Amino acid sequence: MKLIDVLNEMNSFEKNSFLKILDNIIANEPKEQKEIDRILSSSDRGLKDTDLKNIVKIFILLEDEFSEHIENSLGNMESQIDFVSNILVRDGNTIMKYDWLSKLYEQEVKSHKKNITNLQNQMDENSSELDEGRKRDYKIYKACVHSAYENDLLNNQDPKITTDEQHILMTLANQLSLSQNELQLINYMVLPLKKREIDDIINDLKNAGIILFSKKSNTIYIPNEVVVLLRRIKGREVADKHLRRVLKLLKDPQINLACKIHNIPIKGIPTDEKVKTLIEYGISFRQLLSSDIYKSNTSLTARKATINEIAEQGLKFDKSPKGSTVDDKIDTLVNYFEEINSADTIGISVGGYEHLLVDLEEVFKAKISKLLKTVFQLQEEDVLNASMLLDYNIRPRDLLELLDDEMLKMFCSEKAIKTRGNQVLNILDTYKNTDYLEIENYTNIGMRDLNTLKSNGVVIKEADLGIKFEDITKQIFIQLGLNVDEKMRKDISTNKDKIDIVINLGNNEIIIIECKSVKDSGYNKFSSVSRQIKSYVTVAEKQGYNVVKSILVSPEFTDEFVKESELDFDLNLSLLQAESLKNILESFKNSKLDVFPYKLFRDVVIREDRIIMAISK
Repeated sequence: MKLIDVLNEMNSFEKNSFLKILDNIIANEPKEQKEIDRILSSSDRGLKDTDLKNIVKIFILLEDEFSEHIENSLGNMESQIDFVSNILVRDGNTIMKYDWLSKLYEQEVKSHKKNITNLQNQMDENSSELDEGRKRDYKIYKACVHSAYENDLLNNQDPKITTDEQHILMTLANQLSLSQNELQLINYMVLPLKKREIDDIINDLKNAGIILFSKKSNTIYIPNEVVVLLRRIKGREVADKHLRRVLKLLKDPQINLACKIHNIPIKGIPTDEKVKTLIEYGISFRQLLSSDIYKSNTSLTARKATINEIAEQGLKFDKSPKGSTVDDKIDTLVNYFEEINSADTIGISVGGYEHLLVDLEEVFKAKISKLLKTVFQLQEEDVLNASMLLDYNIRPRDLLELLDDEMLKMFCSEKAIKTRGNQVLNILDTYKNTDYLEIENYTNIGMRDLNTLKSNGVVIKEADLGIKFEDITKQIFIQLGLNVDEKMRKDISTNKDKIDIVINLGNNEIIIIECKSVKDSGYNKFSSVSRQIKSYVTVAEKQGYNVVKSILVSPEFTDEFVKESELDFDLNLSLLQAESLKNILESFKNSKLDVFPYKLFRDVVIREDRIIMAISK
């Protein structure tokens, strides 16, 4: 769940620990202090009393400082926050009941203790199958951890690993190409792993800003934005589901090389099982593509060519990833996956997702549900629910990529879906609903964001984006139950004054709506649009119509535009952001109303939260 949705689930007391961290960072004059002060002064409230949207804006401005706070907390090995965070960064674990976290933690401790013993034995035995070079790497790292932990004893202090020492150890681990699993197994050879009380762990996680905990529902939430920071700190640059996507594009010899480096058995093991183990080990996406999958004598040119092939042929990039170095190209892939992960759209419509889940259950019965629960560690009984899966940020493609080749072929055969090419993409294409998909991408269309639209499966020519934005706006107002009168619009409009949308309220009363798409930044052309709308009003009034309201719809507006709109009282103009209009439509669909009460459009900047609260009563 996104941070704004998680905060919405919390009461004032439950939000306190998270807001206290932000307050403390603000008190220490962060880089974006001026912008934060502007946000707080505009609402004339302190952080605890400001609205949720502004809290999220402030969090985004404080990402670097917040990340540093988390990193310092992870450095305290005795708290086991870093150890428990292995569970939290896995797909499907962003929402957990108290007892489920407790169960997963116990399993993790038990599994780790067993693996620590096995690895220690391999490091000690002369005849072990462990590669001698890898054994040397492990011993070097262990010796450094031991020195960092126990050097305090020389100064008659309690042993601990400081944040600076932790940074040095992480640098060493990266140079030795240690996975998160290898790193932690060796760490806890030096600092014994002792099971802690789950209440203490939850309290430490709250103080670290990693989780928010609802006592009422006994539920732990890790906001998507925090998961991204946590992964980044731990060297897991992309989500496991996206790592899986790339691993499945690699050839068997490349997978075997990566397994060998991380001491993962390969003899007689199916490829799918190797991929699963690599993900569980927490291997670094960057290390995988920069070194793990190549022989030692592979040239930089060949490594860049491999990354280009993954991007162009596997991920369907239009052209090679940007950058002249291997790291630059990997950065492009990481950014690509981060954008997918944070996007509001899911590649197909929500309705299409629901239909897909029904068909998957029909073909695979309980097998598909069991697969979902196992891979994503879900506690719920009924997991074939689109809304629930989206709360966990599990999207249609993430689900389909769990299926092996035989299952994909079987599903395509049962549902008469073509098997030529990428079967996952063929299935997704079958379950698209264009109307739903365009509404879900409404803001992207308004922002004229062709790259995001293409990645979300929406193909529109750049020249048609303005008209498409207007058409979707029209469809949304129709779905709100309002009378979008196309005949009246044509009758009122002239060759000079062509109104975008007219809503007929009856008794010669109308609402005039103007739509403005905008590229990159907020809409800021107040003088031209105000003249345009005033001209529309004049034309309509000359024909005997009473314009009770004019509305300007755009993806976003600049602060200056808002101020000018507030000062022009003759215009009677309300500003409506595209995302707000889409959210209002979703809430209206779940309300008991047949027709949207247009009088709720009374603010200069229309507040979706107030409207949603009103129609939800």
